[in-house]
Amino acid sequence: MASLNVYSVLVVLFLTCGAVMATKDNDQIIKENNCETKMGLPCVLEAFMSIFKTKGISNKCCDELVVLGKVCHTTLGKRTLESPIFKDLNLATIIAKSIQTWNNFLALIDSPSPSS
Repeated sequence: MASLNVYSVLVVLFLTCGAVMATKDNDQIIKENNCETKMGLPCVLEAFMSIFKTKGISNKCCDELVVLGKVCHTTLGKRTLESPIFKDLNLATIIAKSIQTWNNFLALIDSPSPSS
């Protein structure tokens, strides 16, 4: 349960990282696209866990992420990685996982559901 709290804090940082830590360009993109209001916190947590940990993600959250859009997904990820909290992470690995996560979302959304 303690690890869930840690990840919740990281997700809040992901969503609310201040302008001091983000470049003006990222903040403008986020504001112009209303990126911080398009996903619910539970789905943000699932997306975060799928990128920073090896976790799955529900179809509901895949739908929310696709509505969020690739621009928001990428920009929020970049802004998160600018935080000093993540300075010791391998950025190339995290970016690759972020791209893989996005592609997995699209594959889940595009795949036909089994007929009942």
